[in-house]
Amino acid sequence: MNNNNNAVAAGQAVYTKKVLSIYDLWVLGFSNTYLWKCSTKVISQKFLELVSTNHLDVGVGTGYYLKNHLSNMERRVALVDLNQNSLKSAASAIRHFNPEIYKRNVLEPLQLNCEKFDSISMNYLLHCLPGDFSEKGVVFSNLRELLNEGGVLFGSTILGKGVQKNFFANKLMNLYNKKGIFSNLNDDIISLEKVLKENFSNVQIDIVGCVVLFSGTKI
Repeated sequence: MNNNNNAVAAGQAVYTKKVLSIYDLWVLGFSNTYLWKCSTKVISQKFLELVSTNHLDVGVGTGYYLKNHLSNMERRVALVDLNQNSLKSAASAIRHFNPEIYKRNVLEPLQLNCEKFDSISMNYLLHCLPGDFSEKGVVFSNLRELLNEGGVLFGSTILGKGVQKNFFANKLMNLYNKKGIFSNLNDDIISLEKVLKENFSNVQIDIVGCVVLFSGTKI
């Protein structure tokens, strides 16, 4: 396993069953509100605006946005993650949709061999991937291949540069980076916008606290 694969493994290994059991409370409750200064409601609203009835969620966590914000109308839902615990947690939360499940490393060609999607979400994945945006930005070209024409990719990530962090946010971010949970100290808005525009049209970017919400359309 090379260094990049080691870093990928480190970024996803933290999501044990125990950690996932408190993830919504710690990350989406406390950390978003008091550390990253971007309420989960803000991310939820963007999800509600852009999710389709033919949707792929990447970096699924507990499946929070899927289980809380998908109406029960008939729809296709698929999950992509490298962590088996996360896939099981998210799939269980939305089992009534009978989701497609794919265990993949998003930094490599995904080769799902399935029909394409009208929307793809990726919340809080990028800051866990190794390298800066010039390296991990390959995720956008990999996912672009899974979108139908006119399809939308959207998501959110925590930036390490160019945003104001309070004392506790700065300490925690540095700790997460030291442990390999995050890899975002060089993540900045200019680099993210550049790689998004290389892959998508109609790129939209909004910064809330330490978090950037983004979207782009495949044309």
